[in-house]
Amino acid sequence: MRPWAIAAAASPGDLSAARAQMGFSLAWHIVVACLGVGLPLLTLMAEWYGIRTGNPAHRLLARHWARAMGVLFAVGAVSGTILSFEMGLLWPGLMGRFGQVIGLPFALEGIAFFIEAIFLGIYLYAWDRMPPRRHLLMGLPIVVAGIASAFFVVCANSWMNQPRGFTLRRGKVVHVDPWAAMMNPASPPETVHMILAALMVASFLTASVYAVALLRGRNDTYHRAGFFIPFVSGVVVTPFQLVVGDWAARFLADYQPMKLAGIEGVFRTGSHVPLTILGVADGEQLRYGLDIPDGLSLLVGYRPSTVIRGLHEVPRDQWPPVTGVHLSFDVMVGIGCFLLAMGVWLLLAAWWHRRKGGELLAMRGSRIFLLLAAVSGPAAVVALECGWCVTELGRQPWVVWGVMRVRDAVNPAPGLMAGLWMVLVVYAAMTTASVYVLRRMTRDRPVPIAPQESDVQDYSVV
Repeated sequence: MRPWAIAAAASPGDLSAARAQMGFSLAWHIVVACLGVGLPLLTLMAEWYGIRTGNPAHRLLARHWARAMGVLFAVGAVSGTILSFEMGLLWPGLMGRFGQVIGLPFALEGIAFFIEAIFLGIYLYAWDRMPPRRHLLMGLPIVVAGIASAFFVVCANSWMNQPRGFTLRRGKVVHVDPWAAMMNPASPPETVHMILAALMVASFLTASVYAVALLRGRNDTYHRAGFFIPFVSGVVVTPFQLVVGDWAARFLADYQPMKLAGIEGVFRTGSHVPLTILGVADGEQLRYGLDIPDGLSLLVGYRPSTVIRGLHEVPRDQWPPVTGVHLSFDVMVGIGCFLLAMGVWLLLAAWWHRRKGGELLAMRGSRIFLLLAAVSGPAAVVALECGWCVTELGRQPWVVWGVMRVRDAVNPAPGLMAGLWMVLVVYAAMTTASVYVLRRMTRDRPVPIAPQESDVQDYSVV
């Protein structure tokens, strides 16, 4: 394969507008998509726990989450449709040339989407119309389909980092193998990393809502379960995510060394390369950061003599924006370590609670813990967005790594800036409507409350 370019090119202003529109749309949609992947699993966990314990608070919690899940699914469908149109309207150079190569994962994602929609409708309608255990089983396809949707979409993105399954002959795509394209070398680390990130975002974001409620004194069964079920889920996933993140970084060392060089700010090839925490690119070095001697070489190859390839191996116009990629990566890793520390804190608090007795959330330091837990949800979202900045900015200036540049894929027609403003208005309206509906739903009482539960009277208010 060799790089190629189409004859027409967009103006710098239109290219910036197209990138801003796509970046904003993806940044908005990915949060809703993560909730669509993780919230069904949390809902089934709450419902299963309610069936197992017989406590109506847990089933009521599941019912609240199921209603929110329906709203978020509808909103995600709208934002996903916008993205599908943007792929064709903003990037005809990419889709016109390579649509037949990456069409398979998008088609499979569509099938998964419809399966999820069908069973979500059954799940929501079947409350009180099915036996509890059978109703619980109706939710399993929602979880599987949501994870499958994320898998297929990320497979398409991973192909952009490791293009496979085709041959370019005189600028034309021939010998297309869609399965080889979808299951490219980047698919395993990227898909696993994204699915775990989705579970973390859904878990910590949901838990943060109930952490705020607990801080406000709503310390009843409903709110404690609303906090502990997602928070424990999040802290269980976090260590696995850090391991997968390390796997993904080692993958870059083997398959995209220039992307790793941009992430870590390595300009010259060599061994004994330090690991720089924070810092900004100034010319051809990182300044104002904290250097750990031999750190990067040790992380990549487990020995200080490991050679790390630097950006000087490629022309400067193929360098990613080093400062943005480097800081995004450091923020993502830093937040991951913070969430891991929260899990360790909870584990130690639970051990101390079992040893000394007493209420876990009434123990000394619990208010500080809840304050940090309330921050964990927004922090997980920031880490998610930073991770996507690393993935997308780190690939620059390529839209398809080593094959097509971003400037060659964009629509050369004028007027893309108007589309950007229109999208901003639409997403502002969707955000306002979504927040309004979700807040109204927290004030509604969806089902009768069992009178024997003395602390159930406030369950319907989050």
